[in-house]
Amino acid sequence: MDKSRIFRTIALAVVGVLVGVNFYLFNAQSIVRNSMPMPFGVGASVVLSGSMEPTLSVNDLIIVKQVDTINVDDVVVFQSKDILVVHRVKTIEGDVITTQGDANNVVDDPVNRADIKGKVVAAIPHLGIVVNFLKTPIGIIVVLGLTFLLLEKSYKKQAEDDNVGLDEIREQIEQLKQQLKEGNE
Repeated sequence: MDKSRIFRTIALAVVGVLVGVNFYLFNAQSIVRNSMPMPFGVGASVVLSGSMEPTLSVNDLIIVKQVDTINVDDVVVFQSKDILVVHRVKTIEGDVITTQGDANNVVDDPVNRADIKGKVVAAIPHLGIVVNFLKTPIGIIVVLGLTFLLLEKSYKKQAEDDNVGLDEIREQIEQLKQQLKEGNE
């Protein structure tokens, strides 16, 4: 398989995944009212406030994993109405958990253990800016447009390469005709 085909296959796969994930997230958020679907026990979200400074900053991308055990000092994500909250566990009393943002002076209202989506296992600084952009209609249009332009360029390059190959074959045929013509004279 040549490089152009590999590139086109990868580009179309990336666009397909991007569109599919956006469609999945849209349905999960608007129909099921789940702000962070976690189909394989892992989800991702973007930090939207500075309540966890300096541990987490606005626009950090966080990776969240469903866990069976939650401990004091774990950074967890829970859904409060339609928004996700990322705060540190302060106390655990049975199924009632109290959290607080690292930058906040006051603890949050207690939440039920069942409302906790999972524990933050990784954070990637500033990547949330890109993720949030890719979720917007403009972001999707930009990605689709760039993909279209790159695919078009790839097809043109392949056509030019094919034409060069055909021109070389035509030259060789003309040379063979000339040699046959000279040999028959």
